[in-house]
Amino acid sequence: MRTAIEGSERFREILDRLGRMSIDDYYNPYRMFEWPEELPADRLWMSKELISLHGTPAFDELDEEQLLRLARWESVNFYSLNVHGIRELLIEVVNRVHMPGFEAPSEFFHHFIGEENEHMWFFAEFCRRYGKKIYPFPRVKTTVPGDEATENFLVFARILLFEEIVDFYNAYMADDESLPETVRQVNRIHHRDESRHIAFGRELVSLLYAELKKTKDEEELAGVERYLKEYIQFCLHSFYSLHAYEDAGLADPLAVRAAVLRDPNRRAFERKMVRKPVSFMVRAGIFQDAELLAPAAV
Repeated sequence: MRTAIEGSERFREILDRLGRMSIDDYYNPYRMFEWPEELPADRLWMSKELISLHGTPAFDELDEEQLLRLARWESVNFYSLNVHGIRELLIEVVNRVHMPGFEAPSEFFHHFIGEENEHMWFFAEFCRRYGKKIYPFPRVKTTVPGDEATENFLVFARILLFEEIVDFYNAYMADDESLPETVRQVNRIHHRDESRHIAFGRELVSLLYAELKKTKDEEELAGVERYLKEYIQFCLHSFYSLHAYEDAGLADPLAVRAAVLRDPNRRAFERKMVRKPVSFMVRAGIFQDAELLAPAAV
């Protein structure tokens, strides 16, 4: 019996179109970016509305100098998050590029791998040039108890969720004229490429889930939903960086992080961040509702 991936003419048409776009839009990142020696210290490096303290009492207590420092280090945190996230997704895709069952997307995987490798390079370059470091992040558990079909689905669902959450920030900062041009360019280029990856990811995830439903009962599918919602929570918590708070010189960074994680205004912003991917998951039948899990204790 043919799998949903093998039998989908629509998927093949999408792959052909996205593959042509990858070729037509190809650029050399090593020549495209002109990195200034320094970024302006008197301008925000991250949009004010995206700073993790925004909308909380802790944000209102910041003076201008503290705000600029926090924006600088939260910028480094965001690009560090991209470096680590891209590396993890690349490992998973490389492992599957010629795996049986993935013959149809194999050629597009090569475009995907090349583009994501270049994204990882320019995000890392930003961190090294302007932050002199890349922040560490805990590794996400890449396997879950279950068979190969479950693991394959969860891998690509995680990739899609990560890309869509990051793209929310990319699109916002690409349009923010208050930011230095280097910051806008990094986000603009990534957003352009991610639009293709997200289109591909949504179609692939839908097809993999169609296969998964053939062999899983309701309890197993509910476990898949919970796993992905926990992953969303993990991603959201990554934006509240203790490293960034420490480097920005905030008094009692642990207490600040605990307070902003509890703040209801942050829950409202987080729902805005993940509205598109969560809505997709609900429409695809992967999520039964759009409710996120309650934040874990700090």
